Amino acid sequence: MLTDAKLKAQVDSLWDKLWTGGLSNPMDAIEQLSYLLFLRRLEDADDRGARNASLRGEPYAPRVPAEMRWSRWTQLQAGEALATLKDKVFPWLKSLGQGSSFERYMTNAECKINKPGLLIEACKLIDQMHISSQNQDVQGDLYEYLLERLNIAGRNGQFRTPRHIIRMMVEMIAPRPGERIGDLAAGTCGFLVNAYQHVLETHTSPGILEYDAAGLPHNLVGDQLAPEQRQFLQTKGLRGYDNDSGMTMLRIGSMNLMLHGIDQPQFYYTDTLSKAFDQEREYDVILMNPPFKGAVDKDDVHPSLPANTTKSELLFVHLILRALDMGGRCAVIVPDGVLFGSSRAHVETRKKLLEHNRLDGVISMPGGVFKPYAGVSTAVLLLTRGATTERIWFYDMAHDGFSLDDKRLPVAENDIPDVLDCWRHRRDPAFQRQRDQRQRELRDQLAPLKAERLRLHGEINRLTFESVLEKPEDSDQSAAPGDGKLQTTTRQLVALQAHIAPLQAELDQLSRQFWVTLQQVRANRHDLSASRYRELETDDEYYESPGVTLERLLQLEKVSVDQIEELRGLAE
Repeated sequence: MLTDAKLKAQVDSLWDKLWTGGLSNPMDAIEQLSYLLFLRRLEDADDRGARNASLRGEPYAPRVPAEMRWSRWTQLQAGEALATLKDKVFPWLKSLGQGSSFERYMTNAECKINKPGLLIEACKLIDQMHISSQNQDVQGDLYEYLLERLNIAGRNGQFRTPRHIIRMMVEMIAPRPGERIGDLAAGTCGFLVNAYQHVLETHTSPGILEYDAAGLPHNLVGDQLAPEQRQFLQTKGLRGYDNDSGMTMLRIGSMNLMLHGIDQPQFYYTDTLSKAFDQEREYDVILMNPPFKGAVDKDDVHPSLPANTTKSELLFVHLILRALDMGGRCAVIVPDGVLFGSSRAHVETRKKLLEHNRLDGVISMPGGVFKPYAGVSTAVLLLTRGATTERIWFYDMAHDGFSLDDKRLPVAENDIPDVLDCWRHRRDPAFQRQRDQRQRELRDQLAPLKAERLRLHGEINRLTFESVLEKPEDSDQSAAPGDGKLQTTTRQLVALQAHIAPLQAELDQLSRQFWVTLQQVRANRHDLSASRYRELETDDEYYESPGVTLERLLQLEKVSVDQIEELRGLAE
């Protein structure tokens, strides 16, 4: 999601210039912007490739000829720059990635900018964005933001998976060299890009790797990869599909792969739920967030998929199991309804996951992860095809490092590091014993604090009641404003709660990971909701005892009678 306000303002300005410059079709504006961004970032990628080759001690052949470099042709006079773009740069651009999806879908691409001044203004604005320093998948973010401006993001399922969620899923599945990695609804190819980067990161010498403040790796040279592993990763290791018939997504996704170092992207137009897609056992790893809005065309659904549902989220789960090779691994995002839906199709889908494959893990994610486009609660399923389920690892995530409202601003609370830590050590008894011990220590620390909190609540309740009964002449007129027992006790409660809060937060997080046996799940109609199995400790609430309540009612009644008698005396 594009969150930088300055970058948004620059995109808005560029959008307006393209619109007023004659690109009245919004999708044309998106495409032309994508081409320009690609050309700008291609030069950055070339510079980065040269640096990485130097770190590996290898020669580097630039992909961008000198006369096609952005920094050269954008400095020409406006008319000459436009002529160079149309007559030289754009034809060369369409020839890139020979034999790849990029070449296929760029065949009919057109440069529709026809005003020299508009081109130069657009190029200057793109330079001002400093995209190469953004440390993010800018092209996908910009596409998502422009769709939002068109009011179609979310409505047609074209919003992207948050980057940090993609990284979490990729790290948990941990793709390896030589594995066939796929995304059957790839969008802008974020999962494929991150899978590629993970393989490079885990096969780059530690002395070369660098990490920025956000923990993102740099200098991903993959120097520890064998030549045949690198060749496989470039040509056959990554494959994606999307059913965007307008080709915009296919072009942007292919560009995204190329910009991250994949010279021959394999990203194709196919409705993977349809009869046209018949791949079986083609992948060792599948990473994806399939669209789960609405239903599909029942008449075109592949015959190997269930006939008793048209819900895409269920069909994609079955498709994944068909496309994975035996022993293949998958991380997929599903709406919560897949976990607990009571229809026959829902139950049969969960039974297939559990009884004929190994469901390794379920991560329940908070409802705001996909805001502002969708508020639906989602989960990540981690599975292995063909293995046996005995126990399922669960994590009930509450925070993902961003606010769960439409703004999605960074916050301190973030469960993802703990998710990854727990996943890595899920089969380590010593790790679990350490967490259990810490939970016991926290409960021991919290018990007296919570008892004191109950006592203070009771004291505040008593003092509040007494202050209501107190006559003005009985009050201590010498006391300073805000003084008195009630104010002092209230301050004590606030301080105590501040002491309890971090201890309780740590205890809550330690209990977010837990295991559930297959027998437990079977007994609950294969329900996979984390809330059904997670054991939550509830704090005692302060309740006034019935005897005290009755006594106070009598006191109030007496006060009322006294006041009535006093009023009667005044009236006589």
